[in-house]
Amino acid sequence: MTILVTGATGTVGRHVAEQLVRRGLPTRALSRNPAQARLPEGLDVAAGNLNVPETIRDALQGVTSLYLILSSDNANADLQTDLKIVEMAEEAGVRRIVALLDYEGNPIEQALKQSGLEWTLLKPVEFMANALADWRESIRTEGVVREPFGHALSARVHEADIAAVAVEALTGDGHHGQSYYITGPEALSRVDAVNMIAEAIGKEIRFEEWTEEQARSRWKEQGYGEADIEFFVAMGKNPPEIGYSVLPTVERVTGRPAKTFAEWAAEHKRDFM
Repeated sequence: MTILVTGATGTVGRHVAEQLVRRGLPTRALSRNPAQARLPEGLDVAAGNLNVPETIRDALQGVTSLYLILSSDNANADLQTDLKIVEMAEEAGVRRIVALLDYEGNPIEQALKQSGLEWTLLKPVEFMANALADWRESIRTEGVVREPFGHALSARVHEADIAAVAVEALTGDGHHGQSYYITGPEALSRVDAVNMIAEAIGKEIRFEEWTEEQARSRWKEQGYGEADIEFFVAMGKNPPEIGYSVLPTVERVTGRPAKTFAEWAAEHKRDFM
């Protein structure tokens, strides 16, 4: 009974692999560069690339459950999970796939539903870890965060909680056919989140709110197209209800409350100092 974790060096996949190893379960991690993966001891690390299905054929051998990260719909994205992987998994004897979706309507979602596999879909809202990618550098160097729409709400979710739901679905029964929308335990604004990071590191952080015009200009400088920019503005002005509605998924599936952003900030305070 081997569990294969794709994206094992990623934001969620690393947590999935670590949690499975802590449970003492036979776990294989897929990485494009195993020598550089720096994954926990106890993992069987295999080479493979989800963009090129044939490269993971060997890694699928002996696997009963598969944690699968799904591709972006962006043609220029680094990851474009090939539909053929579902067929290959079924042929290899995989019985269960737990898939992390990055957008609604991913074609692999339909492929899973039409397969003979047990499947569970994970649909998280904004990751708490986005704060690292977006704010770490400006907090460390200037003590400031610059963002538009400072009071737009988001029920940010801890990446370890997404992983915990994945692990339960990979190892337990009763999850087949479920689409789990996953949120954190509270809806916070960007201003709220910045204040919590400030409290964690014991240092004041200024929040400078961009105007819409400033935000548009900045996104354009970063290389985003008009369609992307319009989407960002729409999400900032009128975030979808699912993005800020707190759901009990983590507690219902794992039996414990979802982690707060304050907890996440405390765990990552050195990254901001």
